[in-house]
This record gives sequence, structure tokens and C-alpha cells, in this order.
Amino acid sequence: MPQSIGMTDFKLGITLSGGGARGIAHIGVLQALEDYSIRPQAISGTSMGAIVGVMYADGKKPTEILDIIKKYKFSSFFGWNLPRSGLIDSQRVFDILEKALDARTFEELNIKCFVSTSNLNSGEYTIFQSGDLIKPVVASSSIPLLFKPTIIDGDAHVDGGLLNNLPIEPLKECSDKIIGVHVNRNGRIDEVKGMKSIADRSFRIAIWQTVKARLSECDFVIEPTGVYDYSTFQFDKADELYQHGYDQTEKEILKLLHSFNLSRAIKNKNKLKQLNP
Repeated sequence: MPQSIGMTDFKLGITLSGGGARGIAHIGVLQALEDYSIRPQAISGTSMGAIVGVMYADGKKPTEILDIIKKYKFSSFFGWNLPRSGLIDSQRVFDILEKALDARTFEELNIKCFVSTSNLNSGEYTIFQSGDLIKPVVASSSIPLLFKPTIIDGDAHVDGGLLNNLPIEPLKECSDKIIGVHVNRNGRIDEVKGMKSIADRSFRIAIWQTVKARLSECDFVIEPTGVYDYSTFQFDKADELYQHGYDQTEKEILKLLHSFNLSRAIKNKNKLKQLNP
């Protein structure tokens, strides 16, 4: 197996934001990086970023992760059709992750991985990096007011985006360079109406406050702006969202290689020539 850039030059970390279905773009980002031999040695994530990150750390290829998202039809349970009993039970998410993942603990993953959740009892975010794997990932993707909180060690945990939607902190301890990937629109929107739209926009505005400063701490930022027009729950557009992540990363790849001084290490010279004839 050819060595990756990160292994030969420095320790590379990547942090993946939450964003619901828009987080599928992370898969395209990871695939594009791999196509240029860039593979992180540490990964952190929140919500959908945590799901994608853990699957990647488990050894799944990006295209395999995309197939899993499509196979299990995430759109069927990440939505606003609440059951009569109230909040949605996250057991289905737990079952899917249990089937999809080989690892059961963080220690069994192929690369170092961190998952961010929001602890409703303490009012602070929690970074999980050891012990049981699946519960923290389920908690990290449990959108408040939609999913029931996940109880871990007696405390109620929900979507990590509420308090830390770009968990860069743990990567600082183990990475020389950090790539941040952010998939949420934060600029002006001319029209916001309807319960879904208002709830989605309100949550995005709130979590943006947890992202701004952290983006500036990343050594490189990838923002697939093409995903901005998709809603949090459009998992049926998985192929399109994946492609937006891939295309944006490929647009940024020369800048990234220059920023990290990695052009000399690239393995796929033919692809590089196509971008820089």
C-alpha cells in the first residue's frame, strides 16, 4: 500500500461539522482527498460528521459509506414526522451503526477518532474518544426536540452541534495540521417560512456561534457551498451532496497542496496535471 501524505510529512487531522443530510458532502471530501493520497491520521466530528468520521475511522472507504447511507435510507427516520408518543427513539440509528461498524470501542478503530456531544445535564460539550463507540455517535446525531436524548453514564446527551459543531480541540493534541470541513449556510436567506424552515434555520444560526472561532483555528477550510440549497433532511439527494463535497475539494486541492507544501508528495501525478496543466 502506498504511503499517504499525512504519514510521510506530518500528522494530519480533519474535523467534520454537523449539518444533517448536508454532511453527506463529507464523504465526497474524503474521497477527493484520498484520490490525491491525502489521508488523515485523526478525525473528529459532530452529528452527521461524527457518523461519517467514525465509519471512515472504522476502515470503510468513502464510497462504502455513501452506499451505507443510501442502503439504510436515512431519510426514513431523520425527518419531522413525529410519532404520537413524542420524540423519536434513536434505536434505529443505533441498530444501523451496529450493523455497519466492525468496531465496538474507540480503541478498535483504525485511526484516532473523536465524537462531540452536548451534555444537557452539565450544559457543556463532551468529547468522546475511548470506550463504547456507538452510543456517543448516536447521541452526537440526536437533533434536539426531534430525537430522545441518549443517556450515557446517567447524563442526557444530544446533538454535538448545539455546543460544538466543529470539534477541533482534540485534534490540536495529536495533529500538526488540521483541515476543517463546514457544510452549513450562514449568510442571509430572503425567505424563511413554515415550521420546518423556521426550525432548521434557527438551529443553524445557533450552531454557527459554535463554529466561527473554530474555523479560524483550522489550517485549511473546505466549505462545499453547493450544499447550501439542500435541507437538513434531504438524504434522498445523497449522490448530489456527495458530488458537491468531491467537486469543492478538487477545486481547492492545489491551494491545499501549496498551503501544506505537499505537491512533491502527491502520488497521482496524472490527476494533478489535469488540474495544473
